[in-house]
Amino acid sequence: MKTTSVKCCVPWPCHSFLGQESPDVCQHYVHAPHNINIEFEHNEEPTYDTVTVSWNPSQYGIAFLRGFQVMLQVLGGSQVLCQLFLLGSNLSLTPADAQKVYYSDPFTRLFLDSEYVVTVMALPVPEKWNQFYQKKQFFTHTCPEKNGLEKCKNDWHPTYVEVHQEKRDVYVTFNLAPENFGVHQYFSSCFGGGRRNYTSIKPDLLLNKTHHTYRLPNLQAGTNYSCEIAADVVDAVRKTFLVVVNHSSEEPPASQLTDRPSLMVLLSVGVLLAATAVLAFTIFYKKRIKKKEAKLRPEIAEQYYNKKTESEGQCVLLDKSMRPPRLLICYSSNDGPAHVRVVLQLAAFLQRHMATQVHLDLWEALGIMEEGLMGWHCRIMKECDFVLVICSRGLLQNQINQSEDEEPLENTTLAVVSMIGEQLCYAKALGHDLSKYMVAIFEYSQESDIPAALSLASRYTLTKDFPLLFSHLHGLALQKPGAYLQVENISERGYYKLPTGATLQLAIQEAKAQFSEEEHGGNPIIS
Repeated sequence: MKTTSVKCCVPWPCHSFLGQESPDVCQHYVHAPHNINIEFEHNEEPTYDTVTVSWNPSQYGIAFLRGFQVMLQVLGGSQVLCQLFLLGSNLSLTPADAQKVYYSDPFTRLFLDSEYVVTVMALPVPEKWNQFYQKKQFFTHTCPEKNGLEKCKNDWHPTYVEVHQEKRDVYVTFNLAPENFGVHQYFSSCFGGGRRNYTSIKPDLLLNKTHHTYRLPNLQAGTNYSCEIAADVVDAVRKTFLVVVNHSSEEPPASQLTDRPSLMVLLSVGVLLAATAVLAFTIFYKKRIKKKEAKLRPEIAEQYYNKKTESEGQCVLLDKSMRPPRLLICYSSNDGPAHVRVVLQLAAFLQRHMATQVHLDLWEALGIMEEGLMGWHCRIMKECDFVLVICSRGLLQNQINQSEDEEPLENTTLAVVSMIGEQLCYAKALGHDLSKYMVAIFEYSQESDIPAALSLASRYTLTKDFPLLFSHLHGLALQKPGAYLQVENISERGYYKLPTGATLQLAIQEAKAQFSEEEHGGNPIIS
C-alpha cells in the first residue's frame, strides 16, 4: 500500500478513483473503519510526542475499498496533518481482509499536553457520508509523563483531593505521583485560627500505589482552614484546598443513674456546680468570640474544577457519570482571522478546563459537508444544552447590512441569530426558561455590538466573567452563606496560567491590536 503525506485534507471523491472508468461503482460505498488505536512512539524530542494510528477496515463494501485517509487535528489550534494510503489499482480485497490491521506512518511533533482528534476515512468517499469515517479523541503526554518529574517539576501536582470528617478527626485523600516520578514523600500545611500546621506524609506504596489518605492533626472545631499539599521536592507546585472542621455531633455517653441515694446526692451537687461554672464561662466566652470573629477571615481555597467543586465548605467530587453540558458557539468571521483564532482558543479552553462538550463549525468539517452549514447548525442547536453567540463589530454590521452576496458562513450566522431571537421572544411570552441562550463579548468589543434581537439573552464579558459562565453552564451557585466558590484557573487573573489559557490570552491581545490598528488608521495603540 502506497503512503503519501498530503497538504489538502479534503476527502477524495469516488470519481477520482473509479468514476471515469466505471461510473456505476460510485453508487457503492465502504463502511467506516473501526478499532482505531493510538500508539505513542519513542522519540528524542522532549517537547513533542510522536504517535502511530492503527485501524481495521470494515468488511462491508470492502471489495470497493481503494485506500484510507487519516487526518490528525489539534483541538483549538491550526495544526492539521494528513496521510493518504492508496491500494493498488488491480488489488481487490475480500471480507477476510477485514481482519488485517493497517498502520499509519508516525505523526511527529505533536504538542505535549494537548487534545487531538484523529479521523480515519475509507476511500473512495461515497455520497452517503455518515458511514465512511470514524473519529477518536486523545491527549498527548504531559511533560512529566514524557520526561520525568526532575525535568518538569512545575507541571505535576495532586489533582484529586477529597476531604472528609469522622467525628473529630479530619482525613484527606489525594492522588500520588506516578511511580516512575520517584516521589516518595509529600507535605501538607494548613492555616486557620491564626496558626499554621505542617504534616509530613510518607505513603506506603505497598498498600496503594495511586492514592493515599492521611490525618490532619490539631485542628479546631468550627474553624476554616486553607490547606496546601505538594510533593516534597524543590519548587513543587502546591495544590490548595479548603477544610472546614465541623463540630462533632457525637454526644458524650449519658451518666448511668442508679437508685443509690449517695449517687443521687453527688449528682445533684455536681449539677449545681456545673451550672454555676457554665454561667460564668458563657459570659467570658461570648466576649472572646466577638473579638475572635472580628479577626478571622474565611480563606476561600481554589478548587480544581475538572475534579471537584465546593459544597458546604468541603470538597465534593463531580459525578463522572453525568454528561457534560453541550455548548454550540456561533460567531462572525467578518472580523478577520485574529477574531476567529480567539473563538478557536476559547472553544479549546472551555472544553479542556470547564468540562463542557463544545461544538464549533471549524471542528466539524465532515458533518457540515454532509448536512450543509445551515442544516448542521439547526441540528446542533436543537441538541445542545446551551448556545453561546460571540458578538463583535462584524456580527452587528452583518445584522444591519444584510446582503445576498455575503459568504455562506455569514448568511448562516445571521439566520442563527434571527432564530435565537425568535426563540427568546417565544420563550419570554410563554414564561419559559431563557437560560439556553447566551451572548458574550471580548474586551476588544463593546456591549453595543450585541444585536437587539439577542437583548433577552444572558450576557457575559470574557475573560472577566469566566466564573459566571462556569456557574451558568453547570448550574452551580458561586456564593453560599459564609462561603464563596472559586474554580481554579478560570478566574480573570488565573486562566492564563494554563497553556490553553495563555494561548487564549495571546490571541485576544493580537485581536485587540488588530482592532486598535483599524480604528486608528494603521497606527496601533499599545497599552
